Amino acid sequence: MLPSTPLRASAVVAVGTLWQGTARAGAGPYGPLLPPNGDGLALPEGFTSRIVARSGRKVAGLKWHAAPAGGACFPDGDGWIYVSNSKVPLLGGASALCFGANGTVIEAYRVLPGTTLNSAGGATPWNTWLSCEETESGRVFECDPYGERAARPRLAMGRFRHQAVACDPERQVVYLTEDEPDGCFYRFRPRDWADLTEGALEVLTTGGAWRAVPHPAAPVEPTRFQVPDALRFDGAGGCHYADGICSFTTRGDGRVWSYSAGTGRLETVRDVDHLSGSGRRFVAQDGGSMEISVITRAGEVAPFARLEGHGHSEPAGPAFSPDGARLYFSSQRGRTGARAGTDGHTFEVTGPFRA
Repeated sequence: MLPSTPLRASAVVAVGTLWQGTARAGAGPYGPLLPPNGDGLALPEGFTSRIVARSGRKVAGLKWHAAPAGGACFPDGDGWIYVSNSKVPLLGGASALCFGANGTVIEAYRVLPGTTLNSAGGATPWNTWLSCEETESGRVFECDPYGERAARPRLAMGRFRHQAVACDPERQVVYLTEDEPDGCFYRFRPRDWADLTEGALEVLTTGGAWRAVPHPAAPVEPTRFQVPDALRFDGAGGCHYADGICSFTTRGDGRVWSYSAGTGRLETVRDVDHLSGSGRRFVAQDGGSMEISVITRAGEVAPFARLEGHGHSEPAGPAFSPDGARLYFSSQRGRTGARAGTDGHTFEVTGPFRA
């Protein structure tokens, strides 16, 4: 395992691939940031923003949830849908914004009610949203972004402090991260792909093998302690799969890990080129910077957007619309920084994004 110099990050959006971790500081491909606009968002020339939803205020008839967190976009005819988690206790869950072809919000609705501390998650290849509870016996809920089917818990995927998930359609497995200082890295092998009701939950061990978790749905027997030689990670966060590589971060030590599904090799990433694939790499950084950064193919990192006046918040849920023309993300606690997230802002940025 290789050492790395950390760039702390809390969430990642990728078009084609993902990067979260070490990179060199440099000038970005979009140029310097201009002074903050009326939304308090500093962007490069040619880009504009708008606030599409605010916590506690109605959007298309729905009162937008507090503490907007992880999110993803889904196609919807000529338009698209942005789903956002709510990281609050007991009343968390997830909501959706439905956009028309011209970008107008035409509908908003809940896709998951009454769950707790829904932080991150991930989209599936069959266009559902996996919303994860970040609690000691948290669950994964499979949600319908289109609002036609009720969300369902997928208990076979384990009860632990879930953070993020990533689907590997080639091997038909789902990778899961755990936000504990001694957490684990898991994979779920469903009995039938695209049906997450039943299957085997496995944990990566110190020897590099995957071992079955005996009681994944046990509410009081911690999942991470059920396999004695499970490999430990310090607060795993964002997770993404592309081109045979599952990448995930550990926020406790600021590392990004790369797991090769083909070879079983696990290492920390030091070179941005190690993550293959084409497209843009954007990372939402916490730790006081309140920036969405872009990481170039040359391995340089530069701010793409900076929130001013949101110093006690954190950016979350970055995702591109299906056509890649609009970037969505939230300021979880907004300008007031209220811990309850009652001033959360959800943004849309448009402009000359590059492929």
